[in-house]
Amino acid sequence: MAQSQGWVKRYFRAFCKGFFVAVPVAVTFLDRVACVARVEGASMQPSLNPGGSQSSDVVLLNHWKVRNFEVQRGDIVSLV
Repeated sequence: MAQSQGWVKRYFRAFCKGFFVAVPVAVTFLDRVACVARVEGASMQPSLNPGGSQSSDVVLLNHWKVRNFEVQRGDIVSLV
């Protein structure tokens, strides 16, 4: 019984260490580098969401391109 409790305790500690490292890294990545967004509605047709309201597309929004002013003709820019 004592051995099984030690295993659970080690597993829980390892999980907590990984959790407390992974969450700040993920939040920083999503805030500074890129984030994932869903495109719904007819506002982006025909480039995105060609099926209309029946379907939605998922896009990756690159924060570095906008922050470094590397936007080129033909790029889709999202304003929040």
